[in-house]
Amino acid sequence: MARMVQIENVGVRFDTRNGPVVALRDINLTVEQGEVVSLIGHSGCGKSTLLNLIAGLNQPTEGVLLCNGREIAGPGPERAVVFQNHSLLPWLTCFDNVYLAVERVFGSKEGKAKLKARTKAALAMVHMDHAEHKYPNEVSGGMKQRVGIARAFAMEPKILLMDEPFGALDALTRASLQDELMNVMEETGATVVMVTHDVDEAVLLSDRVVMMTNGPAATIGEILEVKLEKPRNRLQLAHDPHFAECRAAILEFLYQKQMKKAA
Repeated sequence: MARMVQIENVGVRFDTRNGPVVALRDINLTVEQGEVVSLIGHSGCGKSTLLNLIAGLNQPTEGVLLCNGREIAGPGPERAVVFQNHSLLPWLTCFDNVYLAVERVFGSKEGKAKLKARTKAALAMVHMDHAEHKYPNEVSGGMKQRVGIARAFAMEPKILLMDEPFGALDALTRASLQDELMNVMEETGATVVMVTHDVDEAVLLSDRVVMMTNGPAATIGEILEVKLEKPRNRLQLAHDPHFAECRAAILEFLYQKQMKKAA
């Protein structure tokens, strides 16, 4: 498989009034094409900082990040981001929020009919085609997040970056969107890097779970390979011994190894 993301000896230092603070150190990670990788750890361990580096929103103090063999020097259409906050433009309909992104990526080489077809297909993929003419304030939080996911996939990015995309949703809506996301990822073969605080979510969605040590000066503590066949069914996994083993391994790292160090 092709290497979609390469992170080599990356560190991040922020200058503050009290002097420099090292947020991340010695980060080395490779994400293969079609792989789903979750970043998990306690608050302040630099998960979102690392995701922002891959997105090109921030630059490392040391080391290098590559996307598809090219150095990441800033944001690009090959990397789409879904935030916890849906980030929809309130004055545009659900359709127009997605169309805006599609036009930006494909507008120079495709006509309006094709752009509209892409937009409609993306909304249908997340079951939001019925609400395409509604504005963000006319739909629920879960529906807004569906539109945000549709917008990201409509850009056909090489890598989808997700920063706690379901963290603000209730448990039932979160579970529904997780199932929907699994179907979309299976259909598109997307490469995904996702930040999460949810242990079950990390195991359910991921091929590998990257566990971060506590900050400051956080780094990768352990990487867990999730050897569960796809497509995955959450009800069946509830009784799967490997799911339980993976869940226990992450909890042990987070609440025994790291909490002891913090103490």
